[in-house]
Amino acid sequence: MRRFIQRFVLGLIALLVISAIGFVVWAQTPSQAGTNALAALKSDSVVHVIDHGNYISFEPTGQKTATAFLFYPGGHVDFRAYSPILHRIAEQGYLVILVRVNLNLALFDIEAGAPVLKDYPQVACWVTGGHSLGGVASAYFAYNHPEIKGIVFWASYPADDRLKYSGIKMLSIYGTEDGSLDNGAKIEQYKAFEPADTQFVVIQGGNHGQFGDYGPQPGDKAAMISAESQWQQTTDATVKFLASCIP
Repeated sequence: MRRFIQRFVLGLIALLVISAIGFVVWAQTPSQAGTNALAALKSDSVVHVIDHGNYISFEPTGQKTATAFLFYPGGHVDFRAYSPILHRIAEQGYLVILVRVNLNLALFDIEAGAPVLKDYPQVACWVTGGHSLGGVASAYFAYNHPEIKGIVFWASYPADDRLKYSGIKMLSIYGTEDGSLDNGAKIEQYKAFEPADTQFVVIQGGNHGQFGDYGPQPGDKAAMISAESQWQQTTDATVKFLASCIP
């Protein structure tokens, strides 16, 4: 009996180790950034792109605002895939920070943005946000850092109501063809966790995956508009919200 228990325990440990290794291998092989995303990582005359290791900054070369946007990537997606929209936002004068997260899962690295706040003390108004699970993580981060004045959710929502009465401003952007959100049904479900003055922007024909450039999203629906159109509509809505940020 004792030998049986020992073998059982050893087998269970081996199974856990194999499962853990399999998870890490899966997490380290995310959906890859596409050609448009990689192109948006290059500096130009309007935006200077800098890879700091733990994050990438998109810094306007011309007139800058006092507001900055701190962005968390979606789950199991190469964080660079969100560069097309983030580069466009920076073109409007906003410092934009794209954080790299452990295992390509933002919920495992909620405090990834903390060093950024220290590196840019000149920013008067911080807005955070993210796509899908990255948006959930950004809300947790905002709860831990009162200097965050707003949150922008791309196909996402807060996971609880801890910020509902905090005074923080929220913007929710999602597409009508989002299979991961049941065509917006989940947005409706989680409205109870958001402040009453939360703004909602619905992109007609937009889906889940086209908030970035990383190919088809498992479980998503086909978009009825181009990625270019969804990127621009998301840029416009996000910039309008950033402009309303008051320190």
